[in-house]
Amino acid sequence: MIHDPQHTITAAKPLTGQRLTLTFADGYQATVDLSEWSRRKPLRSLADAAVFKRAKVDARGGYVVFIEDDLELAADNLRNLAIEQAGGIGHERIWNWMQRNSLTQERAATAIGISRRMLNYYLSGAKPIPLTVWLACVGWEAQQALAA
Repeated sequence: MIHDPQHTITAAKPLTGQRLTLTFADGYQATVDLSEWSRRKPLRSLADAAVFKRAKVDARGGYVVFIEDDLELAADNLRNLAIEQAGGIGHERIWNWMQRNSLTQERAATAIGISRRMLNYYLSGAKPIPLTVWLACVGWEAQQALAA
């Protein structure tokens, strides 16, 4: 049973150039470029073509596994990366904005003029984040800096 289809991977196909085509349980498909991630020390093994081509989805669809129990990438992070690389706004941006500004969900929703329910859709990745919502976050943060 899939509880979180937007963060459940049903297929992963390794491509050349450290790219990975992903299919999620909600039907979303994307190709992510992991070449930048492979430059980070803990993920350098991704640069090895033999390791990269071993990519497979774990039994629950929550991870892409390259080296069992050693190198796995979570579905929510991969979905966020795919959205960002396609020019969208990934859910992690709002999480980071809230953390940076010490905001609860209630305070964050009020700050940008949306309901808490809608904010939860954005935070979970269940709904795409409109540019206007992200701009409201950026604008609120700028306003707070000016007031300080």
